[in-house]
Amino acid sequence: MKNILILVTLFSCPAFSQTKVTNWQLGEFVKPATNPIMQADSNFLFNCPIKKQTVQWQKADVFNPAAIVRNNKVYILFRAEDLPGVGIGMRTSRIGIAVSDDGIHFKKNPEPVLYPDSSEFMKYDYPGGCEDPRIVENENGTYVLLYTSWNRDVARLSVATSNDLLHWKKQGPAFLKAYKGKYVNTWSKSGSVVTKLKNGKFVAAKINGKYWMYWGEGPVYLATSTDLINWRPVIDLKKGLAPILTARKKMFDSHVVEPGPPAILTDKGIVLLYNGKNAENDDADPLLAKGIYCGGQALFDAKHPEKLLDRCTTYFIKPDLPHEIKGQYTSGTTFIEGLVYFKNQYFLYYGTADSMVGVAIKK
Repeated sequence: MKNILILVTLFSCPAFSQTKVTNWQLGEFVKPATNPIMQADSNFLFNCPIKKQTVQWQKADVFNPAAIVRNNKVYILFRAEDLPGVGIGMRTSRIGIAVSDDGIHFKKNPEPVLYPDSSEFMKYDYPGGCEDPRIVENENGTYVLLYTSWNRDVARLSVATSNDLLHWKKQGPAFLKAYKGKYVNTWSKSGSVVTKLKNGKFVAAKINGKYWMYWGEGPVYLATSTDLINWRPVIDLKKGLAPILTARKKMFDSHVVEPGPPAILTDKGIVLLYNGKNAENDDADPLLAKGIYCGGQALFDAKHPEKLLDRCTTYFIKPDLPHEIKGQYTSGTTFIEGLVYFKNQYFLYYGTADSMVGVAIKK
């Protein structure tokens, strides 16, 4: 009970810590001229196990990628939609994989690696599909994928595991067992697990004996786990979800804040890269297009992941290239989801206007 009391006190604070930490942000990312690095392709075929027919699973759009380094190569797990020309709500998403030797030029696997099937999890994954992945590696080399199961009713943060990135075992909704299933039907997305840089790779990090995950679409919330599979949302004294990062009026994140890639434990604290959506009403940042998605950064205490220490005053990445501004999502997005440290550089991967994949690099 003592820990919950401390959390509630922190969550009720109107602003972050008065002690600012300097030079904690990852800094400036530059978009290479090779953008976009991935886009839709109708040549890729897949025999859908539910429809019992061949589908062009990448025909409509390819976007919102997770990223990981394995065997000195960069792997992207991307969201692909079929059926262009129909309503967005009628498409099915599947997660594909691609590999690169340089972090920029990728070769796609011919078939998706995670998709709706006839398993016990079909009720969560179909017909909308498997969407918007984030990926982490644990200390023993197992990969854990946090993705959105979309049945066109409730979005649920779900978990899958793999030893080789190609073959995945679905574990079900992340909150299925927490609090006797209280939050299994709560709208949940975008799981950003806290990681640390070890031997040149990001691996999941324990803090106070637990793994921590920032999640949510709207406010950002927290959850903890002992195995990276079963997660417990952090709650307040009233046993409700406790937001730790919220929207700010007249700023780039005036409507929605949503976690991006896995957070990073640094010597300054936990750096969370997040997506901020500009409002579409009078709360919007007047210098940005309404509804636009930009990337921001926030810093949390290394020993108390719920404690916000500092926060960027403006975005560090925004849609400014033609394919980032115009696409399936007409307001424009640089929706960040994948981050790797590769060849002494940070590679940040993002979806562009819900249509293509882009990259930005920090040396």
